[in-house]
Amino acid sequence: MSKPQPRIDFAVGGQAVIEGVMMRSPNYITVAVRKNQGDIKVKDDSYKSFCLRLRFLNVPIVRGVINLFEMMIIGMRMLNFSANEMLDQPEEEQKNASSGQKVMMVVSFIFSIVFALGMSLFLFKFLPLWITDYLSHQFVALNQNYLLFNLVDGVIKTTFFVTYIAILGLAPSLKRVFQYHGAEHKSIYTYEEGLDLTVANARRMTRFHPRCGTSFILVVFLFSIFVYTFVPRQEDFMLNFFVRVLFLPVVAGVSYEFLKWSARKKQNFFVKMLITPGLWFQRLTTSEPDDLQLEVALSALRKALELEGANAAMKVSLQPA
Repeated sequence: MSKPQPRIDFAVGGQAVIEGVMMRSPNYITVAVRKNQGDIKVKDDSYKSFCLRLRFLNVPIVRGVINLFEMMIIGMRMLNFSANEMLDQPEEEQKNASSGQKVMMVVSFIFSIVFALGMSLFLFKFLPLWITDYLSHQFVALNQNYLLFNLVDGVIKTTFFVTYIAILGLAPSLKRVFQYHGAEHKSIYTYEEGLDLTVANARRMTRFHPRCGTSFILVVFLFSIFVYTFVPRQEDFMLNFFVRVLFLPVVAGVSYEFLKWSARKKQNFFVKMLITPGLWFQRLTTSEPDDLQLEVALSALRKALELEGANAAMKVSLQPA
């Protein structure tokens, strides 16, 4: 039986990685990976968001944009870590790599992020807009009604994303990732319900969580329909595309605030109706995990709570009597 963790009032976020789960708390990042031999490797790093280090950044919309980029960078780092663990590459070898090897690792990491951003912009921004722009020249109603134009653009983006995720889900390795994604959600729900972090308790939880990144993407698509309606349409297609890209941080920031608010009000009937499409969406990106996968997710979460508890206790002990 695991010991009950101290109850700390903060939201825990996470991400599935290769044969593991990453958890992020206010001051730490922990990741647990199931090794080939069957044991669980747990790694932790101290980390504080820029929004907590620089208080003037912790304002609505701005903090959402910063959090998005932070999670992307952290997620890529943890994916690299989990991949190395699966290949049984000792962490000491990675640390003792030569200067040239380290430079190549950094360049490869930056290239991965730039490539991922570029592909996302092309597949879910440029291509849907191009198709919508082409259709607007074929149908007068679409050309004259800008709200309808943005609605069609949003439908195409959503269709592309659903198709993309569905195709990814056919790969056996990504099916495993989706199971770990479900394990992450179940573990976080167990913590949020105030239950002991055991496999038996986590197994009973739902794998659909309102603060999931999948729901965030859907919210971004929906909010973009309304936000772009108030942004004047440019006659030149490329100029129209670049203007929309410039407004993308605003859309992402507003979507982030909505997701945080909906998670706090998730018991409200009307909020439940608003978040239901996002929860349905998660049927594509999460699968029911087995007990071994839940054990991995809970290991990462326990470590995060343990570190946060020790950090909170230290702050209390340092306070003057």
